[in-house]
Formats: sequence, structure tokens, C-alpha cells
Amino acid sequence: MCPNGVEWKQLGEVCNTFMGEFVHKNKQNPNGLYPVYNGGTTPTGFYDEYNATANKVIISARGAGAGYVNRVETNFWAGNSCHVLEITNPNLDWRFLYYILKNQESEMMNHQQKGGGVPAISKKQINEIEIPLPPLEIQKKIVECLDKFSALAAELQAELQLRRKQYEYYRTQLLTPHSDGNSADNTDDRNWGCQRYTKGIAKVYDWQWKTLGEVCEINRGVRVVRNELGQEGKYPVYQNSLTPLGYYNKCNYPANTTFIISAGAAGKVGFSDIDFWAADDCLCIKCPETINSKYLYYYMLDKQDFFLSQVRHASVPRMSRTIVENFKLLIPSLEEQERIVSILDKFEALTTSLSDGIPAEQAAQQKRYEYYRDLLLTFDRKAE
Repeated sequence: MCPNGVEWKQLGEVCNTFMGEFVHKNKQNPNGLYPVYNGGTTPTGFYDEYNATANKVIISARGAGAGYVNRVETNFWAGNSCHVLEITNPNLDWRFLYYILKNQESEMMNHQQKGGGVPAISKKQINEIEIPLPPLEIQKKIVECLDKFSALAAELQAELQLRRKQYEYYRTQLLTPHSDGNSADNTDDRNWGCQRYTKGIAKVYDWQWKTLGEVCEINRGVRVVRNELGQEGKYPVYQNSLTPLGYYNKCNYPANTTFIISAGAAGKVGFSDIDFWAADDCLCIKCPETINSKYLYYYMLDKQDFFLSQVRHASVPRMSRTIVENFKLLIPSLEEQERIVSILDKFEALTTSLSDGIPAEQAAQQKRYEYYRDLLLTFDRKAE
């Protein structure tokens, strides 16, 4: 759009950069008139006063997210971890400035200062950032194009959140028996004759309450030395997170095993559809023939909040094995378990698979956005 190049300016030449002011949490309230920003993605609270007017670009000043770029379209209170950019050059559109800086966000975050152990980005660093200054008309056209991409991404995210809520709703419904006006609770060991209707045909199943310790074998994994692991390999190793710690040349648990983390990300429920190695902060559950392991996974996942509520938060969050052993599982017939799994597998594929459904479209849309963003925001320098 500008074949002859454009003028470049340092931010300090086109903006006034100022730091916000601390406002104590006690003075904030959920019904406050103005959002309080400290540079993050969302407000940290609300306040009845503002110290920055609408349509501003802000940059996180300190903490792990130092250098994070955001834009605020309403009057707001800027906290003391928030750099506010106030444009002083009439030939710079604030929304164009946002996209330019957002495109440089990774670089800013990679150049955080770490004096005193707390990552930070200074006003001096910000003022020295150079940005292109194409004609205002071109800036506005670029903003219009990138705003459309952002709007589409927001629509896809909203659609995905809706699908996840639907999935969670139907998961709970499928895993909850309904019988003659009675609802099951997790403290009763009696059997339930549960009547369900499929295409108008009534089917009756026996549902039982059993503790996991009664019907399943629960074993702790085996510690493995980190330097024996690789970034690639045949078997993932699960230790204190649902993200593999690395990969190992041996496995100690077969595919289709449900497990739960007992330290670190304690209380998180996982499932592996391939053979894997479970380390010592991983409790693995071996099911009898009468229990489908994937059904167990979905049932425990539906009760994820319960497990998280049982975690002891010390220096390292931990959850007792006894909690898992005493957890009561609602067990229908194997036929019904398999039917439930089949339905929930389809919902999960729609919401989480990177090769199907909305997430795949999100990934493709993000690539398109990044391609055109880089193309639209790349300018040669005008020859002097």
C-alpha cells in the first residue's frame, strides 16, 4: 500500500506514556462504574473513579505478563502495573497503534527486565519502540480489516464456549439417574431402577453406588528420573500435570486408563488412549470388566470440582489417595455405560479435537489472521 516506504517514529515522539495509580482492593466493588486494569486481559475489579479516558492502548508493566498489550474502549482506572499510551500525534490512529504493538508483543515480553526477580518493562523501553506511520487513511483501512478478523475469532470463541456448556449439561444429564421422582445422591448405597427413554422406548437399567476402592484397583505410579526423558518418544510420562513431563522408552500402564493427579495439578482427572508411563504423583485406576474405563473418566470429570475442593493447598498442592478410594461411583449396566460413552465421545470431539469442528476452524482462522496481520503491518522505511 505504501511502495515508497513510510516514516517511522519512536513511541515517545507520538505518545505520552504514563503509569497508573494503585487503588486498594477494599475501595473497589463489583458495582463500580469503571473497570480497573493492571495490564492484563480482563479488569482486576471496578472503581467509582477513573484516571484514564476511553480508547487507549495499555501495556502490562510488571509480572509474568509484562509487555502484554491490550486496548480499552471505555473510561477506566489504570493501576500501578499499567502503562497507558496517550496519543499526541494527530496522524496516528489509536486502534492502528494497538495492532502494531500487539504484533510486537512477543518481542516485548522476551525483553523483560528482571531486576529484583520480578519481570518488568520500563517506560524508557516503551518510548524507544519504533512504529511505522503510514497515512491515516491507510491506517483506518488496516484497522477495519483486522477488526473483522478479530470479530470472527470472537464469534468462534463464543460458539465454542456454548458448545462446551451444552456438552457439560448433557454429560451431567446422562450421568444422573432419574427414577419415579427420586434423584440419586452420592451418600446412598442402594440400587436404583432407572427408567430412560430412547426414541419412545422405555429401557430399565440397574444403577448402583460403589466406592472406587470397592470395585477398582488404585495404584500410584513409579518415579522416573527426568534426565531419562526426551521431548519425543513412544510413551508419554504423566507426573504432576495433564501435560506430559516428557517421553520414555517404557510404559507401565495400558491404553484406555483413567488417572488422577495427586500433587501439583492435584485433583485433575485424565485419560490416556495410548500406553503411557505414570510417575509417582499419578494415581491410576484399573477397572473390572463390569466398568468401562472411559465411562469412569467421564463420571469423574463431571465431578472435577469435587476433587479440586479436596486438595490441600500447601507449598505443593496435594490430594489424598483416600479421597479417590472413598469416591462413590454410580454404575449402570455395561450396555448403558457404553451408550453414554459413545454420546459423550462425539461431544468431546466437537469441542476439543484439533482436526474436527470449531477448534479446527479457530486454528485455521488464527493462521489467516496472522498472515494478513503481518502482511498489512509490514512497511519499508521511507528513503531519507
